[in-house]
Amino acid sequence: MSNELRNYLALSYEELEELNLQAKAQRKSRVAAHVIQEERLKYLADEKRIKAVTVLFSDLEGRLHMLDYDKKFLLKSWDNLTFDGSSIRGFTAQRESDLRLALDWSAFYWTPADVFGSGKILVFGEVIDKNGSPYSGDIRGVLKKFANDLHSKQGYTLNAANEIEGFLFAGTDAERRFHETGKFEYVNHGGYYHSLPSDPLRTFIDTTAEVQRAMGFENEKDHPEVAPSQFEINYSYGEVVAAADQIQLYKLICREVATQMDMTASFLPKPVVGVNGNGMHTNVSITKGGKNLFWDPKGEEKISKFAWQFVDRILTHGNDICLLLNASVNSYRRLDPHFEAPNQIKASAVDRGSMVRIPIGNEKSARLEVRSVAPDANPYMVLYSVFGTGLNGETARIKNLRQAERYLPDNIYTALENFRNAEWTGKLLGEDVKERYADLKQASADRCPRLLGTTVKASEVQFHHEVYNQLLWGKF
Repeated sequence: MSNELRNYLALSYEELEELNLQAKAQRKSRVAAHVIQEERLKYLADEKRIKAVTVLFSDLEGRLHMLDYDKKFLLKSWDNLTFDGSSIRGFTAQRESDLRLALDWSAFYWTPADVFGSGKILVFGEVIDKNGSPYSGDIRGVLKKFANDLHSKQGYTLNAANEIEGFLFAGTDAERRFHETGKFEYVNHGGYYHSLPSDPLRTFIDTTAEVQRAMGFENEKDHPEVAPSQFEINYSYGEVVAAADQIQLYKLICREVATQMDMTASFLPKPVVGVNGNGMHTNVSITKGGKNLFWDPKGEEKISKFAWQFVDRILTHGNDICLLLNASVNSYRRLDPHFEAPNQIKASAVDRGSMVRIPIGNEKSARLEVRSVAPDANPYMVLYSVFGTGLNGETARIKNLRQAERYLPDNIYTALENFRNAEWTGKLLGEDVKERYADLKQASADRCPRLLGTTVKASEVQFHHEVYNQLLWGKF
């Protein structure tokens, strides 16, 4: 159909940024949900150029799912959106398949028409069980309740920012075709901080950064990373649920931009052996009444006793939660000490091999950096487990806990065993969700050789939870 016959919404990048920053400010200042809901419904009713609303939610492993609802239908039925959860790995059994989607109107995004299509907006959904309660397998909802309870009861605001590394490979569907090709092809060999303005990698980074900026990410810096064809695009801190949402959007934007450029953006932790892998360094802090509770100019490394207690609990449970932070067979290739891998269960201001780093900071920026996180982990699970453990976990009576000779697992089977045997993971997730998650990870592990060896195996890519190839999963 000719574009002249259509009249769908297509805003300039400047207009998009203004709208998205306004929505972000409402979310940050915790405008009442019913106020935002009323405002968004009125906007959708009044804006005739919107044809559909894309609702996003994530499964237990963090794989992003999207449903497009016709706008007119959604305006009539927004409070009764049902879907079949039995087809979502880790969600309901077939006999109890009906689930609902509630709309989180505060998580509302205007999108560039040249990337997402014209006439659409995005909104994140919350999965609701048949009885009307939040669904236990929707970790976004679990994280949101956890954060809201802490804010209402103790005045805490949980903050996070994630440094997400990825690779850009030649050709579309490079991951899905890896079982045929057995290799990934770089598009750039420049290395850390270096690329020509016209390089494919630089063009990709620039384009992605523009889309992020338009969607209110508030970018900070972007650059090629250490490994060939590797990138990182940084953006500002956010409240914990918004920060996790932005991780999902970041990866979605990168993949879509790469596809439009006939390339593949990959967030496999170690798609190529012999070079640095992809990490997702997770920076966290807690504020109360505008005060950073992790800052203490007189404290060790200038962080507070409260922050050090947070660190000690993370270190205590480092092996327990490793499977939540490193969620795939491929993740354990990255935890290799020869490539700046943070596989030591200790804390340090200078040693980048430590699981937790204490960056240089001030009253505003004092924070903790959990370095062992892989970018293919469920972002809601990552932030829930980091904050949940740091605030509510136990502290082990280990001599010199912060510098003890302890290491994270070098394979998923050990990580699975630690996860299953830990009492803490049951308390954190609940026994039902814990078992579902472990079963999903076991299924992926069982499809791969037990020993990682020295080459990336087709199966660890083919059966990876973020590699979208349902056909190949069904052929196992």
